Parts: sequence; structure tokens; C-alpha cells
Amino acid sequence: MFAAATKSFVKQVGDGGRLVPVPSLSEADKYQPLSLVVKKKRCFLFPRYKFTSTPFTLKDILLGDREISTGISSYQLLNYEDESDVSLYGRRGNHIVNDVGINVAGSDSIAVKASFGIVTKHEVEVSTLLKEITTRKINFDHSLIRQSRSSRKAVLCVVMESIRTTRQCSLSVHAGIRGEAMRFHFMDEQNPKGRDKAIVFPAHTTIAFSVYELFIYLDGAFDLCVTSVSKGGFEREETATFALLYRLRNILFERNRRVMDVISRSQLYLDDLFSDYYDKPLSMTDISLKEGTHIRVNLLNHNIPKGPCILCGMGNFKRETVYGCFQCSVDGQKYVRLHAVPCFDIWHKRMK
Repeated sequence: MFAAATKSFVKQVGDGGRLVPVPSLSEADKYQPLSLVVKKKRCFLFPRYKFTSTPFTLKDILLGDREISTGISSYQLLNYEDESDVSLYGRRGNHIVNDVGINVAGSDSIAVKASFGIVTKHEVEVSTLLKEITTRKINFDHSLIRQSRSSRKAVLCVVMESIRTTRQCSLSVHAGIRGEAMRFHFMDEQNPKGRDKAIVFPAHTTIAFSVYELFIYLDGAFDLCVTSVSKGGFEREETATFALLYRLRNILFERNRRVMDVISRSQLYLDDLFSDYYDKPLSMTDISLKEGTHIRVNLLNHNIPKGPCILCGMGNFKRETVYGCFQCSVDGQKYVRLHAVPCFDIWHKRMK
């Protein structure tokens, strides 16, 4: 009955789907801010997740003894009183009947009343927590970390906010029939026929909570997943290897792109030079015909092997030549390889 009431509360209050109802009254004190819970997916048939409480807090799984000094703000949320009729043929009605343990033969619905009164919201200051955990590391030797890491379906979460009652509260159920023995203490003195059943729980009981998932890296660092887009879990070795290979691939791709861009620009420059050369009359371009200019020579006659032209032999295609010039030198070399036409004249035109 407590679980049904907290589910109804979360459904009516909303909060964009972040609020999670506390499933059991006996575990309500384990869903406090900075407490750790384990999130698991039930199976592919059930899209919702199951949250399991743990006896640990975030500080317990971190290396070092330093406390987490982050503020927790509190304020009144609302005054909650709810009365509703629940069909026995629905899942919620069956859950209430099984939880309370009454016989409902001959009935088709039950009336449920939840009186929580004024409830308060207690939430962790996210910005302060993010600064606090920047340099902290996870202790992989902790039993909770070892057990969660071994399961690929388990995700560790930190309780970031909890909603609590401020006074003694009651839940009552009316089925219109005589009740049987009940699990909790029921206020039944004023109703000898057992038509109304109620449970009472103390003030400051947590009825709902919300969490942020933790993503834990192989080196012990971790991130707090503050958005619904980011997902928690453990970094796997194969994931880290794939990420490294992916980064290397991107680096090589970028380097290759830059090289091809340089080659492309060089090729365009050479094309412009050649087109400019061929578009002019021979008398304007053939420098070797003028007096005092350098002379083309066949390098093979001087025991110099064929090689790439210094002007057009550095692109995609290694254009080689046997001609050159002894009057020019580059990088300590006492000659320069140049095609007879048009590289020889273009080279000396530029040098001039």
C-alpha cells in the first residue's frame, strides 16, 4: 500500500520523469541525498528500471578520508492529500490487495486515501558537488564497486534529491468487506468490522527521490551525468581501446587532409605557372636564348643520374628529367635538375 501511494504521488507531482517513488517503507531511510543506489533494467519486455538501495554513500566509495562538503537546500514543496478509487482488475489494485492482505471477494474496487500533509524537498547543490569531486577517485577495491562492475546491466547512481513528510502520516484502504490479519500496525479500534484499514508511518519519511548516474573511467576518475543525454556505467577496456583507435584515426585523417591540401595548392600554382608560360610568345619566355643566361645541360654526360625535377617533380607524380643547370645550386647541391621545357625557363625567370 505504501508503494502504491508513493507511485500515485510521483505520477501526480511529475517532475519531468526524474522522480522515483520509494518502493518500500522499510527502506525509506536509505534514499537520502548523496546515498548510492543501483539502477538495473528489468528485461527487454519492461522499459522501466529497478532501483535498489545500498547502505553506502558517495563518500564511502572514494579514495581518501576527506568528507564531501556540499550544501543541501531544503524547502516546502506542497500539501498532499489524495483520495482515489482503484479498480481491482488493474495492476495497481492487485498490488494494493496483495500488500495489505485483505479479502476483497465480491468487490470490484477499493478506495485509497493518502494523507502526507506538507512535504519538503531536500536537494544537493550540484555546482558545489561538481567542484568537490573534480580531483577525487573511485576506490575499485570497494565491494559495491566490484559487484557493480561485474554486471553490465548495473549503473551506480547518487541520490540528488529526496522528498520527505513533515508529520506522522497515514494510508487507509476501504474495500467494504471484513479484513484479515495485516503486516503493519493498523488503526482498527474504531472500526470493529474491519471495513477500513490504515497504516501509520512517522514524520521525515522519504516518499520519492531522484538520482544522477555515475560514469566511472578505468583510471578511477568519474563523471556525474547531469543530463538525460549522458549515460552512466563503467568504462570497458575494449571501449577505451576503440576510443584510442578512433582518435588516432582522426589524427591521421586530419594530417593526410592537410598534406593533400598542400599538394593541391602546389599543383594549382604549377599549373598557373605553366599556363602563363605557354600563353606567352617564345621570345618572352625562353630566357636561355638571351645572352648571359644559364645553360641547359644533359646531366647524364656528367655522370649524374636521372632524378625528379626540382620544380614539378614534388607533386603527386614524380616527374623526372636528365636535364639541369650547373650555374644554380640548392641545399648545397652544385646543380639543379630541371626539365628542358618549360621548367628550365620558369625556374630562371623566378630566380631572376
